[in-house]
Order: sequence, then C-alpha cells, then structure tokens
Amino acid sequence: MFFKRAAFLISMNTFCILSYAQHDHVNQNYVSKVWVADNGDGTYKNPVLNADYSDPDVIRVDNDFYLVSSSFEDIPGLPILHSKDLVNWTIIGHALMRQPPFGHFDIPRHGDGVWAPSISYHNGEFYIYYPDPDYGIYVVKSKKAGGPWSEPVLVQGGKGLIDPCPLWDDDGQLYLVNAFAGSRAGIKSVIVIKKLNKEGTKVIDEGKLVYDGHEKDPTIEGPKIYKRNSFYYIFAPAGGVSTGWQLVLRSKNIYGPYERKVVMDQGTTKINGPHQGAWVTTQTGEDWFLHFQDKGVYGRVVRLEPLKWMNNWPVIGIDKNGDGTGEPVSIYRKPNVGKKFAITTPVESDEFNSNALGLQWQWMANPQPYWYFMDPAKGKLRLFSAKEPDNAHNLWEVPNVLLQKFPADEFMITTKLSFYPNQKLENEETGLAIMGLRYATLKLVSKHDGLYLVYAVCDNAEKGEAEKSEVIKKVEDGTIYLTAKISKGGICNFSYSLDGSNFVKAGDEFRAQEGRWIGAKAGIFCTRNSQTNDSGYADFDWFRIEK
Repeated sequence: MFFKRAAFLISMNTFCILSYAQHDHVNQNYVSKVWVADNGDGTYKNPVLNADYSDPDVIRVDNDFYLVSSSFEDIPGLPILHSKDLVNWTIIGHALMRQPPFGHFDIPRHGDGVWAPSISYHNGEFYIYYPDPDYGIYVVKSKKAGGPWSEPVLVQGGKGLIDPCPLWDDDGQLYLVNAFAGSRAGIKSVIVIKKLNKEGTKVIDEGKLVYDGHEKDPTIEGPKIYKRNSFYYIFAPAGGVSTGWQLVLRSKNIYGPYERKVVMDQGTTKINGPHQGAWVTTQTGEDWFLHFQDKGVYGRVVRLEPLKWMNNWPVIGIDKNGDGTGEPVSIYRKPNVGKKFAITTPVESDEFNSNALGLQWQWMANPQPYWYFMDPAKGKLRLFSAKEPDNAHNLWEVPNVLLQKFPADEFMITTKLSFYPNQKLENEETGLAIMGLRYATLKLVSKHDGLYLVYAVCDNAEKGEAEKSEVIKKVEDGTIYLTAKISKGGICNFSYSLDGSNFVKAGDEFRAQEGRWIGAKAGIFCTRNSQTNDSGYADFDWFRIEK
C-alpha cells in the first residue's frame, strides 16, 4: 500500500525541542488542569486539542507527528505542535516570527494573515505552505520542526489564493493544490492544481481547475493532496465551516476527472461541520484523520478520528449504517504507535521564570522588542505601556496585547501584577482581558490622584465602538490579583483581590464572543494613549489557568 505526500519514512537523526533564538525551553511534561484528552486507560476523548488550533495539518516523520495550524493576525504565527501518539500534544515553536508585509501587519489585521497552511517533509527538510488571502501563497522551510524557519518566500502572488498543499509525485514533479476565497478572488468552490519549480519556491505554470463544487459541494476549500495505490486523492471540506462535510476526490490522473465521495459528516452526532484536516498513517500501519470542529466562542478545536480504506475510498469515523460515510467519535481507543507515552498537553499557565515568553503566547500584530522584558531572576514579565496607535478606538485596535487561546469550555484565570505608572502621565492602563469581537477587561488605570480599578466592556469592538467603563474602586497600592472565571458558553465573571486571599466580584457577567475567524482569547496588556519620553510598566508575577 503506497501513500505519498511527503517522504514520511526518511529518518531524522535528531529532534530539536528548541524553537527559536528567544525560546530556550519547551515544557514537554506539562499537564493541563482543565482539559486532558488521554483517559489513561488506553482510550482518548475528543477533542484531542480543546483549543483553537484551526485548519490543522499533520504529518509523521519517522516516529514523530507534527501539526501546524492557521494563526491569522496573531504573532508568532504558524504554531508547531509535536506528538508521539496523536493524542498527547506539545507546542514546540512557531514557523513565523514576523508577518509580511511587515509594515502592514505592525497593527492588528483581524481575520487576515495566515489562513489554512500545510506541512510536509521532503529530502530531509520541512516545508510549510501558507496563504495570505490578500497577498498570495508563501513557503517557509526548516531542517528541524522546532525551527529556526526560513523567511517567507512568495510562491505565487495574488488575491484570494488560499489553502495550499504540495505533492511530490513519483517522477519528481512538484505540484501545489489550492482553493479560492470568494471575498478576494470573486470566485470560490473550485480547486486548482499547478506545477512548482523543484525548489518549491515558485509556480511555473497557469495551473488547471480540476474540480467545480458549485452544484454538489459549495464552498469546497482546504484541500490536502495525497497519492495512494496509483490514485491521486484530494481531501477537502465543503458546505461551510460550521455546517459542512468531509469530501474526498480521487483520480488516476492528477488533473482529473475526479470522482467524489462524502466520507464523513455529522450523522447522528452533535459534532457540527466535522471536516478540514489531514490523513496520517502510524508506523504500525493504522490510518487516522485529524480535523476541526467549530465551537463558536471556543474556536475550531481539533478532533481525532479512525480512518479505514474500503474499495480505495477512505471512511472517516464510525460508519454505523455501512454507506461509506462515517461520523465523529467521542471516545475511542488510542492509536497504536508501538509504545505508550506519558500524558502531556500544550502549556497554558506561565510563572514567567524563563528568559522567554511561553510558546502559548501571541501578540495581535508584529511585536516590537521594547514591549516587554523577561526577568527570570525575579520570576516576572514586565510589560511596558507602549503607546496605542493614534487612530485606535479601543483595545481591539492595539497591537501590544498578549493573548493565548481558551483551553477548555470551563476554566479559571488568575494573575498577579504590580503597576508602576509614569507619574507624569494619566491613563496608563494594565490588566486582564478577554478578547473577541466584543471584549471585557478588568484593569488598573492611572490618574493624577492615584490608581483606579476599572471594569470595561466593548460590545462592538470591530466597529470601533468605545468601551463602557465602571470604576470599581480607588486602590492605594499597585499590586493586585485579577481573576476571570469562564463557564460553559463563554460566560465570564471577573473578580479581584488586594491580598491574594479574599476575592471580590467586579462588574456584571460578561458573555465572551469569538474573534474574526478565531475563538475568544485571554491575556494581559499595558498601554497608554499619550506620547512621552518614557513609559510606566506592569510586572506580572504569574498567569495561571486552573479549574
């Protein structure tokens, strides 16, 4: 049985668990207090990643699995996760440290930037192709999955080119499949295949449209291309992010004509729109499929499904009625990878004891080096009050907001900070934020007569609406503990403490909302709205996520 998209069985002599120059650690032993997919009894529960790692693509290289996901405007982008068994995952780095064009992405561009990427391995090198729907398709390369990765190279410029995926064919020819974003290209629901040069850095022909989904498969996108048993396969979602199905196309000729088959849909389950992901084979010969499910405020979480081949068609999930179309599983036996591995999850909490930010953190735009300082000797992260853009109407439009994904349906955030504002300024702010199309913050605000604890909500952040603020109290000291308790449905309740023991509710209940193409996020910030020759700052002692 032959399966080829990348050279999966080329051995890697070493596996680098370091990511980039500014990251000196990867916590391989972290176990979340709020979501663990491994049941510890040989089974797992879905989602295996209960966080917004949307548009996942996965490969195996020797005994290691690597996952990449879209990251849109958030930087560092293109997160890379590693697993030994497809259930227990660790984030090991990012492939994109700054997003081009650099000036353009120096301010938040919500929903733009990195859309659905693909990851491949060929001749000892990793490739990630990713689309920017406004600029074109890029490629980055690395000898090690953890990085460092090369600077992005524009493979094909143009608007609306999305979701690229390569295939090295038996004769050495390199192909690239992609879809189109109707909002930019003026057309969607079609799939194109084109040739690349041998380096994989440039499109060398006009390509050919190989599938038109307008009649049966509207909004077909996210194609992944493979070769097996002399068939070319294109796995592609159709029908829309939250309502669609997983389609597979096959042909003996890469340019078609392609047969179609729906190989997974919601069926009798509550798992809406189960699609867009990647087929991967374990070293023991088992086939699996990782895909996303859109959970609204929580983003697009990652699920793992068994995959079986019948008559040279894949069946994904459990086929209860024998029609060749599977449906998602909730609990299932873990993949057989020849060994058992310890339970681990992506890092969430951060004690700020390192000289690098934890890999879970992302900024809302390309960062500047003077936004923060790591002080591992004191175990603190210092955020300087960088000035907001002149035209910023609210925090949604401010780049220096440090965020991470919601890690579960229910969890509690607690952070301790000490605020040292510039005494010559007013309106420096620092605190805890729940960000999305609407957002809420619990923050300290500096005034000439002292510090005030303020609860603020912005209901239509994307439309430039101003925050609605409520002064909770004046505080005598800049050290404070802030919490946000998130319940099912994204319901958030904030509280504060001046001593770390006695917490007081602050503000009304807040319903979080997803961002643009991403789930809601949680994090911290320190900003000011006026120009000065120096800034104040806030020292964050820790940021903890617990039940």
